[in-house]
Amino acid sequence: MGLAKMCVDEAARYAKTRETFGKPLIQHQVIRHKLAEMSRRVLALHAFVENVAYRMNQTPLGIPNMALVKDISLLKVQASRTIEFCAREASQVFGGRSYVRGGRAGKVERAYRDVRALAIYGGSEEIMLDLAVRQAKL
Repeated sequence: MGLAKMCVDEAARYAKTRETFGKPLIQHQVIRHKLAEMSRRVLALHAFVENVAYRMNQTPLGIPNMALVKDISLLKVQASRTIEFCAREASQVFGGRSYVRGGRAGKVERAYRDVRALAIYGGSEEIMLDLAVRQAKL
């Protein structure tokens, strides 16, 4: 979630300073929509994290909560898809700069390069989705 938020912040900061066609990039509607969609997804992910964390704290230690297992699996998938989307959209805002290591787009370039590995480390999305469906007994 932190990496996704960083992508939004970096893209917004850049869009405020970069000028295209005689006006700041942020004044182009398509860029504002990209930033709004990235922000919406990060906020939804944050709410999901807070909900799962609260429910984890309410569950007594040592007592399995299968509904939590399902939701944690879905949360992991949502987190990896959110960072993937935000890294891709932030790269679009930065344009060619997002393919160069370092510089103004260095953080976004790194996130975009690492996004697939981050998704796989915690378990592949297919496995997490299958686990969630099995826990829901569908």
